[in-house]
Amino acid sequence: MKFAEHLGAHITPEWRKQYIQYEDMKAMLYAAMEQAPSQEVVEEEVSQRYFASFDEKFFTFCDKELTKINTFYAEKLAEATRKFATLKSEMEESEKSSVAKKKVHRRKLMDLKLAFSEFYLSLILLQNYQNLNFTGFRKILKKHDKLLRNNTGARWREEFVESSHFHTNKDIDKLISDTEATVTTDLEGGDRQKAMKRLRVPPLGDKHSPWTTFKVGLFAGAFLVLFIAVILSAVFHKQRPENTINSPANTNSLADTINADEFNVIVKLYRGPLLFILFLFLLGINVYGWRSSGVNHVLIFELDPRNHLSEQDLFELATIFGVLWTMSILCFLYAKDLGVEPFVMPVFLVGIMLLFMLNPTRTLKHDARFWSLKVITRIFLAPFFYVGFADFWLADQMNSLAQAMKDFQFLICYYISYLYDGVFSGSTAETCSFSGFWLVAVVGMLPAWFRFAQCVRRYRDTREAFPHVANMGKYSTTIIAGTFSCLRHNYDDSDENVFYYLYLIAQTTSSIYGYIWDIKMDWGFFAKNAGENRFLREEVVYSSKNYYYFAIVEDLVIRFSWVYLLVIRSYLDEYEYHIPIEIIVTFFACLEVMRRFIWNFFRLENEHLNNCGKFRAVRDISVAPIDASDQAQIIKLMDDPNPRDLFRNRKKVGKKPSYKKIVESPLLEDTDDQELNEPLTINFSPSGKGKKK
Repeated sequence: MKFAEHLGAHITPEWRKQYIQYEDMKAMLYAAMEQAPSQEVVEEEVSQRYFASFDEKFFTFCDKELTKINTFYAEKLAEATRKFATLKSEMEESEKSSVAKKKVHRRKLMDLKLAFSEFYLSLILLQNYQNLNFTGFRKILKKHDKLLRNNTGARWREEFVESSHFHTNKDIDKLISDTEATVTTDLEGGDRQKAMKRLRVPPLGDKHSPWTTFKVGLFAGAFLVLFIAVILSAVFHKQRPENTINSPANTNSLADTINADEFNVIVKLYRGPLLFILFLFLLGINVYGWRSSGVNHVLIFELDPRNHLSEQDLFELATIFGVLWTMSILCFLYAKDLGVEPFVMPVFLVGIMLLFMLNPTRTLKHDARFWSLKVITRIFLAPFFYVGFADFWLADQMNSLAQAMKDFQFLICYYISYLYDGVFSGSTAETCSFSGFWLVAVVGMLPAWFRFAQCVRRYRDTREAFPHVANMGKYSTTIIAGTFSCLRHNYDDSDENVFYYLYLIAQTTSSIYGYIWDIKMDWGFFAKNAGENRFLREEVVYSSKNYYYFAIVEDLVIRFSWVYLLVIRSYLDEYEYHIPIEIIVTFFACLEVMRRFIWNFFRLENEHLNNCGKFRAVRDISVAPIDASDQAQIIKLMDDPNPRDLFRNRKKVGKKPSYKKIVESPLLEDTDDQELNEPLTINFSPSGKGKKK
């Protein structure tokens, strides 16, 4: 692997601008060689002056990079030293209180172990920063000497790099040793093997399990084959004109064929799991995109860096559930031939998925499952818990899975009715869909209520009307639109119904409100200081601006999918097309999941860029309780559309120093590049205040 690729794979994303600009320096060298005067045309003295002038500019750039690295390393080392002293002090205080309060001591002991574990990871990242930058200087200066055929680079490295603070200072090694000794002696009772297992650092490069990759490929192939089988079975299944689901002769089992009413029931029973599987698969693509682009989702969600789901794990779960979903549908279609009740299949599928999620044993991604369950519990109990990024992010996902929640409610209602009546009938489906209209509406509005309640809690914690009260307004429009939609369907579904017009007004307001919030607040687009990134923001992560412009248009189009659904419904009713409406609803529900999938890329990117301003690369965990001012600052950083302005000034993209400006300046002139001679100023924030309870 080339060093440039190695550097890109092992850098800490939050510090990426503080590493040696290896690619720019390499481009400078190649550009200088291309522009060098031919020795066959000019005199040797002219060629020597050219390369002497280039060396002056090149080593000025090297000096600027070295100063930047020394300054950043010194700041992070001082921060690590302070953090170590703080953790040691907290550990001593914990030991003093251990006699009086054993339960409190046990809880603090677990917090200390976690805090030291995260601190140790930050030390390894800083040590890795030290080694990568030294290797980068050694490589680029060696390349310089090779291309220019002199030893100036080697002499510069010996004189400046090898004597630089970031290379000669060994305090980071001592901190690592002291941390290992402290955890071994004071927290693990002298068991070094147990201590090092707790302090284990995950691979800094991209590591994937071949076995997991094989399973993903196997289950993905099986899913595709079974999905084709499902389509063929559905297409060639005979249809019956009469409404047999209401026929007394067919109340206990599905007959040999399926009519339109039965088909709508089947779609409702299987649509919820399908949307969940699609969400899992697209989330795997999200994780891959974040990781490959350097967006540190592990830190943003405050996951355990040593144990969290990768994109491979999510693909594996999605493909396994996909295989179960297709097999369940096939069993439903051919249940009569198998001699079993067809309607057992959907509930059996959902039961397997719930069993996986609620499995109490420490198997099958236990930590990830219970992390999800804890977040979901806090969401359902909002506003009684502090709201973190993972809480409102997952609640936003639930807003896009509202149709899946309504389908889950339908499934529960359908099977509870069966337990009372003893039959699967059309009246049961009618009861669950229309007679219990209020329950369907409440379930559909629950995700909006969760976010509304979270905004209430965040306003209570910060007392800031913007953005929390404004965000409450956004979700209140969703709840109002859902209420009018429910009243419209229950009392009179015609165009003359007053609730129909109230629904149109409320839904239009909700869609416009949500769209503006997406692009302005959640994504941070249309920033005044966007520079070259027109209509976007000051800094972007993904490789092409077209992705961003596509997302702006796509979000607008799908936000108004309810309009298309109304038009299609009206068209089908007018021309009496016998197309099951639930198929169309399923299509638009999948579109909404796709919209949220695209939304995730830019929401996490915005959060990542905000976090990068503080150069925070690991979770800052402490046993000291968080105070109100710290909590307010954390929430303010999450909510401000440009929170970077709160703690450091960033250069605009349009004014970013570029090697092109260096190599394009006249190399034979005796003038220095003014930009390179400016004093380097880097504003560092204090160590992160955000402390986890």
